Amino acid sequence: MFENHKQIVIAGGSGFIGRALAAELAAHHFPVVILTRRPRERADGIREIAWDGKTPGAWVQQLEYARAVINLAGKSVNCPHTPQNLDAILASRVDSVNALAAGIALCKNPPRAWIQASAIGYYGDSGDRICDESTHAGHDSLADICWQWEAAFEAAALPQVRKTILRIGFVLGRDGGGLPLLRRLTQFFLGGSAGRGQQYLSWVHISDLVKMIIVAVNRDHLRGVLNAVAPTPVTNEQFMTALRKTLRRPWSPAAPEFAVRLAARLLETEPTLALTGQRCTPAKFLEMEFRYLYPELPAALENLCGKKPAAPPRDKKDVVRFH
Repeated sequence: MFENHKQIVIAGGSGFIGRALAAELAAHHFPVVILTRRPRERADGIREIAWDGKTPGAWVQQLEYARAVINLAGKSVNCPHTPQNLDAILASRVDSVNALAAGIALCKNPPRAWIQASAIGYYGDSGDRICDESTHAGHDSLADICWQWEAAFEAAALPQVRKTILRIGFVLGRDGGGLPLLRRLTQFFLGGSAGRGQQYLSWVHISDLVKMIIVAVNRDHLRGVLNAVAPTPVTNEQFMTALRKTLRRPWSPAAPEFAVRLAARLLETEPTLALTGQRCTPAKFLEMEFRYLYPELPAALENLCGKKPAAPPRDKKDVVRFH
């Protein structure tokens, strides 16, 4: 299995983030294996292997000599946060961590690195307080889920494996995450601020997030927790104003809290996702002088939603190095 030494294994790789990451890795000729409950044949060279997200199985052999395993698995939080759904969200995250930990423990030659997704929901509804990686966990349901998620990861005793957590913010992309819905609402002149509009939104462009994950794979000294967000968090009001400007919709009525809660019920989602927020800074990425492709929101939205999508400025220092 020594031929696996460049292989990247992505658990939950069939989702929005995983698809973008797998495509970027494959474009740079890295062998990519996706662990998924519903594997399919692909023509792009990426292999999909069955796993149940709970127990070790035949998929464990893919970890032998692997360059890294990246865990993005977990039920979406974009659903009503009933007790049953919250239990399912937590179980999907903790179970996948425990399954990978058990699988890696079975390897004679385990992966060099394990990059684990978490979320900035760890900080709870933080108001205008700036949250860096040292900020304590919040006290709401999603914060508790994130805390237990990370605790399961930290409990995995794998001394040969470098372990890194990325607390991911609101990911902006064309074909996944929350932006497509916000774009449609704004196009129909429903792109006003939600509630008071002062809750913070810590966002990141999907291209920058993919680059962050690859940096976490490549830098052998990188351990612990990193906030995977852009350096310029904005309020909900500022975000929607920028989106309206990008889509040439100069005005939309604000949505009071009761209207947000009603709309969330109709859309079968959770209103607190829009009514609460976190103001996060990517302190560790800034310390390492990470070069963002989209550090500012207007350029990110223009790239993803503009009539003439703008490519980011590039130079040799912006190129992701694979090794």
